[in-house]
Amino acid sequence: MNFLWTVAAFLLALGPLIVFHELGHYTVARLCGVKVLRFSVGFGRPLVKWVRGRDRTEWVLSLIPFGGYVAMLDEREVRDEPIPAADLPRAFNRQHIAKRIAIVAAGPVANLLLAILLYAGINMVGVEEPQALFAAPVAGSTVAETGIDEPFEVSAFDGEPVRSLVDLRWSLLKAGVDHGTVELRLHAIGAAPDATRAVSLDLSRFETRDFEGDFMQKLGLTPLRPRPTIREIADPNGPAAQAGLVRGDRIVSVDGRAINDVDTLQQVIAASPGKRLALMVERDGAMLSVALTPVAAAPSADAANAPPATAGAPTGRIGVQLRAQIQTVLVRYGPLAAVAHGASQTWDLCAFSLRMIGKMLSGEVSLKNISGPVTIADYAGQSAKLGPLAFISFIAFISISLGVMNLLPIPMLDGGHLLYYSAEILRGRPPSERFLEWSQRAGMFLLAGLMVVALFNDFVRLLS
Repeated sequence: MNFLWTVAAFLLALGPLIVFHELGHYTVARLCGVKVLRFSVGFGRPLVKWVRGRDRTEWVLSLIPFGGYVAMLDEREVRDEPIPAADLPRAFNRQHIAKRIAIVAAGPVANLLLAILLYAGINMVGVEEPQALFAAPVAGSTVAETGIDEPFEVSAFDGEPVRSLVDLRWSLLKAGVDHGTVELRLHAIGAAPDATRAVSLDLSRFETRDFEGDFMQKLGLTPLRPRPTIREIADPNGPAAQAGLVRGDRIVSVDGRAINDVDTLQQVIAASPGKRLALMVERDGAMLSVALTPVAAAPSADAANAPPATAGAPTGRIGVQLRAQIQTVLVRYGPLAAVAHGASQTWDLCAFSLRMIGKMLSGEVSLKNISGPVTIADYAGQSAKLGPLAFISFIAFISISLGVMNLLPIPMLDGGHLLYYSAEILRGRPPSERFLEWSQRAGMFLLAGLMVVALFNDFVRLLS
């Protein structure tokens, strides 16, 4: 069932992006007066085909779903019958170079415009994102070297407000890849609202590969785990119920020890069977003092108690189920601001993708970062399970990736054709047929190599 879900999510994400890309080529070709012979989603043997329109254009759904194409009337293509004289002015090869550039660029541009629209929609609806709250940094880390030794919130990055943890992570990633120095404005949790300080983080000491994976931990930025909250009273006769604890109570401290996460509370309770504990509890904004004694029970790994410290030893239990309620903020924009931010997100991702490609070519970034269809399908399934907004955001990201990839100056791709047209403008005549033939072969070889690397990375991830 999980496999079917992943495949369905993958097709639901990739299919519309292919259609939108090819519609970009098709629409601009029609606007430029070029005759379109076939609009195909997929390659290979046609599965479904129908003909419509004044030009009798074939609309095809083909066997191999990884891509598509728009076939236009072109005198350079081998044909069984000569092109009617009336159709010659509508051949692609007879169009002004500006029109040819517009038709070829329309596909990738359509993908980028779709990403802007999708991000704009998400921005208007609004997304609940974790706040940029962090625990006291580990001694010796980059953040700890600035003198911070307590939990804090990041409110600004290089003078720009930080809306959420996601916002901060993206800003740090971009700056880290460029090896820059950034300024964070911090606010100690619990301090006065105006008690902020600015610190500088020198990211030049880190290599680009250090920003793969969970790079924030390497900097000393550990997200603050929320204090445990009682989700349910599991045992109506247990210590918690007898002490008067109720659903929604937040455990602040035990015997004077601050409790900042579920794991810590689980460990304290598990290690204290038969020992009286003094709890400080937050309820509806008020602080309450509660005393209880965990009962000794057989080792258990349920949500209310940590795994036993010693195998087979009794473990403390108070009869509750806990949850950690992450503090979030609703990130939402008005219509105009949503579109502007969507355009900014798309531009940033395009620029970042190109920088990463450049660093792969220079060896600064590992080729392991290239993902193939298996990994993309897996991410599609995971994002679909997280909800509609997460899935739409994933589609927008893939749409940007398709747009950027197709604009690369590689023969066989749209960017390769744009490269030919640029050479035609500079030379005053198009490249020779022999040059085009060999460059197409080289492009096919390069794309095949990239696919091999991507598939290899996919299977390594599956086996690891």
